[in-house]
Amino acid sequence: MRDLAEKLIAWGKAEGAGEIEVSVVEGREFSVDIRRGKIENLVEAGSRVLGLRVIKDKKTAFAGSSDLSLGTLRRLVRNAVRRAELAEPDEYSGLAPLTPSTIDAASLRLYDPELPAVDSKTKIGLALETERIALKDKRITNSYGAGFVSDEARIVLANSNGFIGEYSQTYCGLSVGLQAGGTNDRVEDSWSSSKRFFKDLAPPEEVAKKAVARTVRQLHPRKIKTKNVPVIFEPTMTSWLMGFLFSCISGTAIYQKASFLTDKLGQRIGNRLINVVDDGLLPKELGSRPFDSDGVPSRRTVVVDKGVLKNYICNTYAARKLNLATTGNADGGGVSPNNFFLEPGKATPEEIIKSTKEGLCLIRTLGHGLNSVTGDISRGAFGLWIEDGEVAYPVSEITISGNLGTLLKGVEMVGRDIEFLSPVTGPTIKVAEMTVAGE
Repeated sequence: MRDLAEKLIAWGKAEGAGEIEVSVVEGREFSVDIRRGKIENLVEAGSRVLGLRVIKDKKTAFAGSSDLSLGTLRRLVRNAVRRAELAEPDEYSGLAPLTPSTIDAASLRLYDPELPAVDSKTKIGLALETERIALKDKRITNSYGAGFVSDEARIVLANSNGFIGEYSQTYCGLSVGLQAGGTNDRVEDSWSSSKRFFKDLAPPEEVAKKAVARTVRQLHPRKIKTKNVPVIFEPTMTSWLMGFLFSCISGTAIYQKASFLTDKLGQRIGNRLINVVDDGLLPKELGSRPFDSDGVPSRRTVVVDKGVLKNYICNTYAARKLNLATTGNADGGGVSPNNFFLEPGKATPEEIIKSTKEGLCLIRTLGHGLNSVTGDISRGAFGLWIEDGEVAYPVSEITISGNLGTLLKGVEMVGRDIEFLSPVTGPTIKVAEMTVAGE
């Protein structure tokens, strides 16, 4: 794959390309969906895909192929150079400069050598067992299905600036979605475990019991009057909030002026409890990688330091548009998080709930209702009502509304219960006030 990438770079230069980048990804995927003890969907496949980016006189063209025969690829390069000649020039286009420092991919522990040896029967069995355990609970009335997924990939990236790098990675996940209650009071929820290493995956018992607990705690919900109250975000909801924050500090949104945080570098956007980091160098985590799709080494970037916005998250293109430095977050043609998270505090979730006289513990949202231009939030929600520091009863048919900027400044407590269940995450937090609309 390395030899192939270098050969295409040589061909591109010979055809007249000013700059050329080649990526080759070889992978194998597996996924199974189980419902009521039967297989509904099963995929097991291997693939090799090559992608090209050709730049000539600041004009860019992209091409890709799953046919890696040399004749096909030679035509692909030739045609990509010709199409680049027809494109409009963009003064900010171009490859990232070669960086002398590199990241040792092995130190990140992204590849599990044991996962390829796990057979299909074992993977299917894990999904079947997870659903079976969950359905043993008499309060569960239906299953949305359980699933197991795995992915193995080797990535090679090379460009005409002299960069060439490669790494291998694995991923596996086990999940189940459940339903409880009857026709008029049906509730639903799910749980999953996702890891780089198969041995780190939560067992079926743990995934099933967590999904059951999250589902049945919503049974027999009540309606509430519209109030302005403190809101506690569970870690899954903090992750959702951090995802919204990422969309607002992405370099793409900033140069497009599609964010309320445009021109806010160096300014306070939250209180001193807010510390947000993007870190692509955490061993074994799902967002880690030795380099981004521009060939820029991954790094740790402090995004918000004690409430002050320190950095936008940029790929090479967005950084040039904003006259900033790239943060190593290129993903294809865009910007994506590595491990993007709110740093944990000291409080336990129990202490956060106990501190609340009256309020909402937010457990799930639905709908859209996020506006990055204004920072406004308005979404349908499900939660647990808190009275006198204890969970009193579940609530439904509510809408939460507020503004991300106001929320970040109104965080009163930050939990210590962070788990890297996904590349974007955070611990339990408590915000001073949001509007919870009910009856």
